[in-house]
Amino acid sequence: MEKLFQESLFLRYLEEVVDQRYKNPSDQSYTSSLFKRGLDKIVQKVGEEAVEVVIAAKNDDKDLLLGELADLTYHLMVLLKAKNIQFAEVLKVLEDRHQ
Repeated sequence: MEKLFQESLFLRYLEEVVDQRYKNPSDQSYTSSLFKRGLDKIVQKVGEEAVEVVIAAKNDDKDLLLGELADLTYHLMVLLKAKNIQFAEVLKVLEDRHQ
């Protein structure tokens, strides 16, 4: 249970970092550059990463798959911010479906 708590804290931390890059853009930040390029670029990256997850899942390279899953998760977090949705809202939908 403690590890699950730590993992959820990291997701909240990541969400805060993305939020800060949105509110305080930096020329050195990849996240800020995505926001600057707009929603079309963000959804393109989500799509690319989703395809890369599917391709990696067909192979037996767990490390590659984990990397692609991490990339997809990160880009989803950026998309959530771009659409003004908190990750907790997604979790609530999953929780409601579970019941």
